[in-house]
Amino acid sequence: MGTPDFAVPSLEALLTSDDQVVGVVTQPDRPKGRGQEVIPSPVKVVCLREGISLLQPLKMKDPDFLEALRQWKPDVITVTAFGRILPPEILTLPPRGCINVHGSLLPKYRGAGPVQWAVIRGERETGITTMLMDEGMDTGAMLLRERVVIQPDDTTGTLSMRLAEVGGRLLIETLRRLKAGTLTPQQQNHALATMAPLLKKEDGLIDWTLTSVEIANRVRGLSPWPGAYAYVNGERWILRRVVVGEGSQGAAPGIMTKVTKDRIDVATGDGTIQIVEIQPSNGRPMTMAQYLAGHRLTEGTSLQAGPPAQG
Repeated sequence: MGTPDFAVPSLEALLTSDDQVVGVVTQPDRPKGRGQEVIPSPVKVVCLREGISLLQPLKMKDPDFLEALRQWKPDVITVTAFGRILPPEILTLPPRGCINVHGSLLPKYRGAGPVQWAVIRGERETGITTMLMDEGMDTGAMLLRERVVIQPDDTTGTLSMRLAEVGGRLLIETLRRLKAGTLTPQQQNHALATMAPLLKKEDGLIDWTLTSVEIANRVRGLSPWPGAYAYVNGERWILRRVVVGEGSQGAAPGIMTKVTKDRIDVATGDGTIQIVEIQPSNGRPMTMAQYLAGHRLTEGTSLQAGPPAQG
């Protein structure tokens, strides 16, 4: 069971393993982008290419779906970034249980956004945990864990790619050791748990009263989605790359303190952020130098906390 790009390495690892993939469950095709074109999930694309049996239930308790799942007679169900809560009817179906590939070092960052929140919180490392699923949110017994260093310039996008590859490899090792009887599940220390809730589009709006490091981490952690953004003269900018600057000379947070031909400095809660790459509304990603070549901005301009008022 899986849906986005993050799940693809797990599926591909299973396809090249000694185990048989009897079927795949992914979320229904959904409209995406400005044109709202209905697009299959990355996992479905692999299934169509490989000719794998596929189910896309609208509801996890749908009787027809549950019966189709039973007909597959799975020994184990593996789950990587599926995006749906599994009901007890599914959790108890396979004799060897349901195994989840989770993008954090549990019990830290339980939930739907573990990679994003690890970057946003400025963590130096994260990792992959395989676990036996129960009815809680990532609360099951852990099987294997592998640490992954978070590089200073990592975004959620770049870090997710590395974690996904580790996840596929760790899943195969987990299955191998479970079959060999050499793996003992370990209960999580729930007192150490932290949560990583699903991010919403509005979470990308920058709060300039945060510290420069906190803002820089949010820019990285919110890339590629939903994107950290601000408004400049009514235009929405997604900030694609920023650098922590120096002092703000007393300027209020969100005020441009310096404008050169290739960058803009903006005051934060404790200093400045240098904006070096943006994506303007309805535009392509560009360096600040490219934008400033066709737009005039001056010191003292405010990066508004929201869109311009209507009326």
